Amino acid sequence: MCRDTEKIHPDEPAVLCQAGLAAYRAALAHGSALAPVPECVRELGLLRPHGDDPDVYVPVPPDVAAHRLGRPVERALLEGQQWLLSLRDSLAPAERLYREEQQRAVSPVRVLRERGVIRDTLRTLSESCRHEFQAAQPGGPRDPERLAVSLPGMLALLGRGVRYRTLYQHSVRTHGPTLDFMEQVQAAGGRFRTLDELFDRMIIYDRAVAVVRDQRYSATGYALLIEHPGIAGFLAGVFDHAWARAEPVAHDAAHARPAPLTDEKRRTVLRLMVEGHTDAGIASRLGMSPRTVATHIKRAADQFGSRSRAHLAYLLGKSDILD
Repeated sequence: MCRDTEKIHPDEPAVLCQAGLAAYRAALAHGSALAPVPECVRELGLLRPHGDDPDVYVPVPPDVAAHRLGRPVERALLEGQQWLLSLRDSLAPAERLYREEQQRAVSPVRVLRERGVIRDTLRTLSESCRHEFQAAQPGGPRDPERLAVSLPGMLALLGRGVRYRTLYQHSVRTHGPTLDFMEQVQAAGGRFRTLDELFDRMIIYDRAVAVVRDQRYSATGYALLIEHPGIAGFLAGVFDHAWARAEPVAHDAAHARPAPLTDEKRRTVLRLMVEGHTDAGIASRLGMSPRTVATHIKRAADQFGSRSRAHLAYLLGKSDILD
């Protein structure tokens, strides 16, 4: 058989069978072949009826046969290319108009440069916030002056009935100015929770607008204002997930200050050390000082009687203290 009807598309060229090759070889050797000849060599144009005798087939060079069979396809390709060029020409005015309008439209993401611009933007967004405020503030204890400046705005948010939630790292639980700030905001209805590790700084207003650090720059004076509700909503969901895993910060009469979670912080420090992080790297991730990190590691070394950092990592790996 020259065709496998189950495997070959009807529009695909025929496949040479052994009988067809034998007939083509005989025609090349003798100058012609008598009918009947296999269907494949006829379809491919390798054997063509003689003009004077339709029962006699003459051989045709393969390149000549291919050129003859391929002419309709080449013609269709050329027509298709011309059609595509015409289509692009027809749509060119609309493309120019579209690009002009896109350039004039307000971008859903804007770069904020310089700390004063960032502060003014945050103040404006806070004043217009009506339903929910979410903030992730990594880096450990906050600057007391900045906390004092931001406190009136946060209390004003809560006074309008805005739901207020902020995530810090565990290291703030021993920082007096940050705890005082949280206590005042909590008294007005705000809520705080802490995690050992926290993603980068971000503030979300009404789940529709967000401000995040521009990670293209190492300096802190660059931020991104995201006014796309879909992106801001996604970030709000990330915050919700972290909030569900975080530890609440509670101020009450029985406990004037929230628990410092010392054991949990120490486990996190040791886990990162076992993973190979330096003291400075651990301190940056957990929002604490390198000296505090070194203290946690030294206490663990004394407890396990380790001779070196590598030996301590080995002993910690064998124990269940990090589980």
